[in-house]
Amino acid sequence: MSGILFSVLVCEDRSTYQCWPSFRTIGKTTRMSTNTVRKYVRMLEERGLITTEPTSIIMKDGQKRNGNLLFTIRPIQEAVEQFYRQQLEKIPLDVQREKASGARAKQERPA
Repeated sequence: MSGILFSVLVCEDRSTYQCWPSFRTIGKTTRMSTNTVRKYVRMLEERGLITTEPTSIIMKDGQKRNGNLLFTIRPIQEAVEQFYRQQLEKIPLDVQREKASGARAKQERPA
């Protein structure tokens, strides 16, 4: 996954934090299949390290086609803060699970 992020960072415009390499280009750089690249790009998005947007291009004959994804590298501080928010949001659910497993264990103990 870090290879994917590195590939995107290498071609990133340092003033806009954006680039639009194809999955195929990233795959060649990292020696991964395009399906593996797609999987890792989704993981990077879920972790808040990058965002992607679809783009389109106009062909010479006037037809509109899908382009590569536009990758935007999020500032690391934003990504860290988002990670902490996600962890804090999980705490009530974790506490609830812990209570439920404790109650279940009490019910399963022989008297």
